[in-house]
Amino acid sequence: MTQAPILIIDDNPKNVQLAAQSLAGIGRPLAFAQNGTDAISQAGLLQPDLILLDVMMPGMDGFEVCKALKQDPKTQSIPIIFLTAKSDAESLTKGFEVGGVDYVAKPFLPAELRARVETHLALRQTTQALLESNQTKDRFFSIISHDLKVPFNGLIGIANLLVEEFDQLTKEEMLPFLEGLQKSAQYGFHLLVQLLDWSRTQTGHIQWEPSSIDLTQVGQETLGLLREAAVQKKITLSLELGETTPVQADHKMIQTILRNLVSNAIKFTPNGGQVILGASASEAGWSVYVKDTGVGISENNLQKLFLLDQQFYTAGTAGEEGTGLGLLLCHEFAKAHGTRLAVESTVGQGTRFSFTLPFAAPPQD
Repeated sequence: MTQAPILIIDDNPKNVQLAAQSLAGIGRPLAFAQNGTDAISQAGLLQPDLILLDVMMPGMDGFEVCKALKQDPKTQSIPIIFLTAKSDAESLTKGFEVGGVDYVAKPFLPAELRARVETHLALRQTTQALLESNQTKDRFFSIISHDLKVPFNGLIGIANLLVEEFDQLTKEEMLPFLEGLQKSAQYGFHLLVQLLDWSRTQTGHIQWEPSSIDLTQVGQETLGLLREAAVQKKITLSLELGETTPVQADHKMIQTILRNLVSNAIKFTPNGGQVILGASASEAGWSVYVKDTGVGISENNLQKLFLLDQQFYTAGTAGEEGTGLGLLLCHEFAKAHGTRLAVESTVGQGTRFSFTLPFAAPPQD
């Protein structure tokens, strides 16, 4: 993944060159701006991980640039180190008041500049990791506090009704309620399994154990498990795979990916639609896909699909519940295989998810 640059802002080309030379070999791309207006534009466009900012510049000085950057939500979290010959107490105080995180006095020592830059890059990385961890925690508690209420409310409500009306209900009258209990229990158990798997991916406690598996067999099992849900909506399930499709993959992870993708496809496809699970050979391996004739996903929601802090909720075409957790799991498990879960969608026409798995020799009997 391409790293974000360090943005050096100074109206003096010699100072820019010296700063760039000091940071040579730091392993980060560098970007440059020579005035305040250009600096603000560059910062918004490039989203650098760190800004080195001269104070004394014509037009907008460094303090004004820093203040403008801190007022913009897109750039307010970027750490800014001032490079300046002004070392009086008033200037230092003003720099921190407008949002600077550090000062390096000119003329600076290359080793000092490099050390300060590396320190603040490390701090930024730690801060971002903490933010992501908090987002994970918030999402986790959101699911526990909200989504787990759905199956438990169903279980409690039906159980209470059965207890209160036990003497008045015949076996035939009880059956729909018992089926409701079963459905709520299965949904709750499925959600707990998803939560456990997802939490293990976040903590690095889930192991990737690849082996030679037959994707055709896994696909058949997946469609078999979900056929009843498709039948209820008169959806046609199709398998576009050969007699055997040997791939090198983690069996359990691939089962989870296919189950979630096919389940989602059924959920968001209206009555009488079609869901297809298949694979086609490419130079990179088997391109595995699940496509449907469902409602599709808007361009805006496509951008949020795999972002933990940008999850959105859409009920299925028959009012089916969901958390979005399944797709996050698919995304994580695809990454574990060194591949990417790609998605193409057209509103009103359908969606196609795909990922690539390497070829493998057919499993031996």
